[in-house]
Amino acid sequence: MAADELFTIGYEGSIVDEVVASLRAAGVTHLLDIRAVPQSRKPGFSKRLLSGTLEAAGIHYTHLKGLGTPKAGRDAVRHGDVGAMHRIFRAHMQEPEAQMDLARAADIAAHAPACLLCFERDHTHCHRQIVADMLGMKTRHLQP
Repeated sequence: MAADELFTIGYEGSIVDEVVASLRAAGVTHLLDIRAVPQSRKPGFSKRLLSGTLEAAGIHYTHLKGLGTPKAGRDAVRHGDVGAMHRIFRAHMQEPEAQMDLARAADIAAHAPACLLCFERDHTHCHRQIVADMLGMKTRHLQP
């Protein structure tokens, strides 16, 4: 099955059940976790718990560390400098691990309805918009 649309979602301000419900309503069958560090203080969003919850809901989970924002970029966002995060992340995307994971994301998204996951609710303040643009697919941003 070929997919023609890519989804993105941020879990800020949400609970895991809301995220899963949004994914299922959109027809997503594969979640691509693009956090550099797939851990969270929010219950249910750390890698092992999230992957188990998604699998139980019939959604595949893949963590693509190479598509995560480096620490300097995360720090820039915390300080309100989204522009600096974008510059740092674009430079990071030239790294071999990032390119390899971008190709892997493209392959998964070409064969199944996929969604990029990160923390920030607003996709314009998050690197997932940059990744979505690099994948070159029609993109829809979900709100849990």
